[in-house]
Amino acid sequence: MEGPCNPAPMHESMEIVFLGTSASWPTAERNVPAVAVKRGSEILLFDCGEGTQRQFQKSKLSYMQVDKIFLTHLHADHFLGVTGLVQTMRMNERTEPLHLYGPPGTKELMEMLTSIGKSRGGFQIRIREMTPGDEVAFKDYVVRAYEMRHTTYALGYALIENDRPGRFNKERALELGVPEGRMFGALQRGESVTLKDGRVVTPEEVLGPARRGRKVCYTGDTVPCEGVVEMATGADVLIHEATYASDFKDANLYGHSTSQQAAFMAHRAGVGRLFLTHISPRYTNAKVLVDEARKLFPESHEARDFLEFVVKFPQDADAAPAAEAATEAAKPPTG
Repeated sequence: MEGPCNPAPMHESMEIVFLGTSASWPTAERNVPAVAVKRGSEILLFDCGEGTQRQFQKSKLSYMQVDKIFLTHLHADHFLGVTGLVQTMRMNERTEPLHLYGPPGTKELMEMLTSIGKSRGGFQIRIREMTPGDEVAFKDYVVRAYEMRHTTYALGYALIENDRPGRFNKERALELGVPEGRMFGALQRGESVTLKDGRVVTPEEVLGPARRGRKVCYTGDTVPCEGVVEMATGADVLIHEATYASDFKDANLYGHSTSQQAAFMAHRAGVGRLFLTHISPRYTNAKVLVDEARKLFPESHEARDFLEFVVKFPQDADAAPAAEAATEAAKPPTG
């Protein structure tokens, strides 16, 4: 089991919103890299290219809800937006701390950039530098750093939710004498309850096997490497850079991946869905990238600015046989 064992709220929503999907510089259709993950009322931001604050304004998200920023590496198109975003937060009288994470060198750079133009208001900016294997644990999930391969020191990040409690067996709870209502809820949250006759009923007696939470991975800039596979194995969503099509022979020389290589990584890691991002401005239409990727990994999709994707909870293990049976029944007859 990955991460702390506290159960995650069953109702928690998770949505990915792409705020910038271009490589190196913005185009008329795409801004430079920024990916927001919204969990309930919290927003985690992965990379923050120049103009990200305006991308927030054009989206349904509020930049004031950004609590954590994770920078993959210190190339300008991935961090220059921090200065403007912080300044806008100050002008709007933010008081809550902002947590900022990144590779070695982040602290000195961000302290300089976030001091520019400081005029009024203020809030704490807490900066932590990370190396591969480091993780930060929050209430019901962790964010773990992995080594990527680029032309500079680079990290990828996996957001990994804690396991959820197993399914609640109402019939068994009633058999044990647990009354419906408050005690049902306590057991579902993983808490033991004491009945009127003094007996203690534990969650293990009425809950099925723990169910894994969701896992979303973001590579930042990288060539294909084992770090991607290590990070993304079993992920529900992999957001992988796909700067070039396969006919661009120098892609890896520049520290980038082709869409075919991103698809190969997704296939090896066994992910549920792949989003291709960090698209070179040379491609006014990314169809060629998606078409190439789908030959290797059918669940490949183009990440476009302001595209929204809801990440659902993984299918329960006990539901898998029924799903497999339905799939099998849908196959055309042979012979």
